[in-house]
Amino acid sequence: MRNYDFAPLYRATVGFDRIADMMDRVLSTDVGQQTYPPYNIEKTDENAYRISIAVVGFSADELSVEFKDGALTVSARKAAEETERKYLYRGIATRAFERRFALADHVRVSGASHVDGMLHIDLVREIPEALKPRRIEIARGDTVEVKAVETVEA
Repeated sequence: MRNYDFAPLYRATVGFDRIADMMDRVLSTDVGQQTYPPYNIEKTDENAYRISIAVVGFSADELSVEFKDGALTVSARKAAEETERKYLYRGIATRAFERRFALADHVRVSGASHVDGMLHIDLVREIPEALKPRRIEIARGDTVEVKAVETVEA
């Protein structure tokens, strides 16, 4: 396992400690990372993403999607079966799981759907108006008037 020292990052930057902490957490927990259930993360638009998780064998009532403190948590618990089954071969895993995804600032969950054994979670990045680039009018002469003219589309 590799250890990374983020001390130079702390010495040269201000306000990025959260990113360094997140990288440290990801690098330290990645060794024993679980692989169940399989999932995809795709970019569907300039500011839109979709997480698709294979949840075969789980109903929508047995799944839970929660967003709290910048982290998206997806979990599932299989309800107890009423009758005992005798399997000759059991290849479909329906064990309980919990998977966490760290979301960037200004990313919110816009919806979730359960279709054909797949749980789709749609995410949208919404940049606040205050953070969008603006064109500033340059005044001529001695009078200085601060005024934003228009928002520049990125």
